[in-house]
Amino acid sequence: MNDNIPAETDSTAGIDFVRAIVERDIRDGKHGGRVHTRFPPEPNGYLHIGHAKAICLDFGIASEYGGKCNLRFDDTNPSKESVEYTESIKQDIRWLGFDWEDRLFYASDYFGRLYECAEQLVRLGRAFVCDLGPDELRDYRGTLTQPGRESPWRNRTVEENLDLFRRMRAGEFPDGSRTLRAKIGMDSPNICMRDPVIYRILRAPHHRTGTDWCIYPMYDFTHCLSDSIEGITHSFCTLEFEDNRVLYDWILDQLGVHHPQQIEFARLNLTYTVMSKRKLLQLVEEARVSGWDDPRMPTLCGLRRRGYTPEAIRSFSKRVGIAKRDSVVDISLLEHTLREHLNAVAPRAMAVLHPVRLVIENYPEELEEELDYVINPEDPSAGTRKVPFSREIYVDADDFRENPPKGYHRLSPGAEVRLRYAYLVRCTGFTTNPDTGQIEQILCSYDPDSRGGDAPDGRKVRGTLHWVSARHAFEADVRLYDRLFTRENPMDRSDGRVFTDHLNPESLQVLRGCMLEPHLKSTAPGDRFQFERTGYFCADSVDSRPGHPVFNLTVPLKDRWARRNP
Repeated sequence: MNDNIPAETDSTAGIDFVRAIVERDIRDGKHGGRVHTRFPPEPNGYLHIGHAKAICLDFGIASEYGGKCNLRFDDTNPSKESVEYTESIKQDIRWLGFDWEDRLFYASDYFGRLYECAEQLVRLGRAFVCDLGPDELRDYRGTLTQPGRESPWRNRTVEENLDLFRRMRAGEFPDGSRTLRAKIGMDSPNICMRDPVIYRILRAPHHRTGTDWCIYPMYDFTHCLSDSIEGITHSFCTLEFEDNRVLYDWILDQLGVHHPQQIEFARLNLTYTVMSKRKLLQLVEEARVSGWDDPRMPTLCGLRRRGYTPEAIRSFSKRVGIAKRDSVVDISLLEHTLREHLNAVAPRAMAVLHPVRLVIENYPEELEEELDYVINPEDPSAGTRKVPFSREIYVDADDFRENPPKGYHRLSPGAEVRLRYAYLVRCTGFTTNPDTGQIEQILCSYDPDSRGGDAPDGRKVRGTLHWVSARHAFEADVRLYDRLFTRENPMDRSDGRVFTDHLNPESLQVLRGCMLEPHLKSTAPGDRFQFERTGYFCADSVDSRPGHPVFNLTVPLKDRWARRNP
């Protein structure tokens, strides 16, 4: 069904190969010119950034070409599925900005029709009941270089197969004792076509159908027929299903039903990231992370909690594009795309993560001022707000050096710096803790005529520091998140190590006693800010409380890993 598929893009239209196929089908009047896609997740885990690419393709193409997109849960394995996963998937898709309207379906909606289709294959002599157990099935299947062997029960009569299949449905046989297999052949070079199993006995309560069924259809059988039942025109799958396309076509052709076109594209692979749901589940079950929504996880709920925006993820998916060959995308592209969006929309704020007290000795002790603070320099329409200023402020400990290195333009004895939107101050001294030698207090004088941060005589000051008023600041916890893995390809086992051996021990640091400007105290969970000179942060959606926000580092202002890996 995929004849003459372009390799990557349509060079004349400048579009990817998937859109080229869709446009060709519309021109040719295929399916009456309709475009009807579907996103078919299995509700056995949480969606991750790789699924976002598929979601953007499925819903995006439907929108671009005036079509429709269904959301369908392929819920055929009740032992691994749950309502929790179903609800999380719906929430993630809505968060990304897509809507399936009234087209929410479940494969379990079609269990009766799928069973009828299976019986029809039996009556056509195209399916048989097999008594081989799981281990025997694998043995009989053969290898990539050796053909398989026919089952001893392959030549049962149609009547015998119908009787046994109906008794499987009635629950007369134990789990795993019998299967229904398509009758195709055992010498195909494509292992998927070697009399594949299409039904198995599984006594597991289903989260939607309860105990109505004790046999369940396999994914390959369910998927193509669900597409057909829903009138899907273009069925997009990732490349690992390319071999399965022959079976997809075979089942639909044997039954003579509506035949969508399956089209495969390369899945998203990211550096420093694990994209396997099984591996992600392992991280959760082994408590390597706090849960599916841990901000270090590539799950959409984890990215959302960390502060990623749906706009950035959609933009990233567009930049990555749709290709026919597998590749690995550098995670720095995702982070760069996020910075671009947050730079445009995130309000600025001042937060001192490693506070040290600074006293302006010549500033009136009881004086308080309100200074104009630009909310977002990239968005003039955002305007300004007021920030309080007083004699004692907090600055970051990294912004002072007793013996500064060459090229250091922040505070040191005798040095003058600009306090953002405030005044110029010059260091006149400092005090240290006699036991630890750490800086306890920095002493400065200020230029009263430099309000706003500019010197009236035009002198140049190179360093600009962020700060918060000690009298008005509030204390909060800040979590610094980093990449979860230290190896670019965590799944690489060439050195004998497994992916959990490459977990980054510095992927989470919790800073307590951070001093934040009072404006941030009323932050709502999920609100995003740029903390001046540090990075983009988001109020945690789980642990924040009214008046007590907890902030997560979404992404630093600059790619720190680029400096580690020049």
